[in-house]
Amino acid sequence: MVCTTLKPGIECLFMKKTGCSYSGGKCFTIVENCEGCTRVVEFETGKYCSSFPYPAQKWQKGSCPMSTHVKKAPKAEEQKINPLKASKRAAGKK
Repeated sequence: MVCTTLKPGIECLFMKKTGCSYSGGKCFTIVENCEGCTRVVEFETGKYCSSFPYPAQKWQKGSCPMSTHVKKAPKAEEQKINPLKASKRAAGKK
């Protein structure tokens, strides 16, 4: 249904005939970490995330999975060396 409370005109999964069914009956504004994300939408009532009704919860365990402004660094994994192959290579170089 279309939101009629804080984000008028936006399709919302939590909007029911009786009103907003999300915890507390409303969406929460973005947190400081959300600044710069393309999913932030500004309304008269404030800035809200278009993906999550409670953005602060998504930043509690690190970065938000839907953030567009945070670059995820690839993990530098050390290449595992098979000890048997390594000993054969070393023996072959003699």
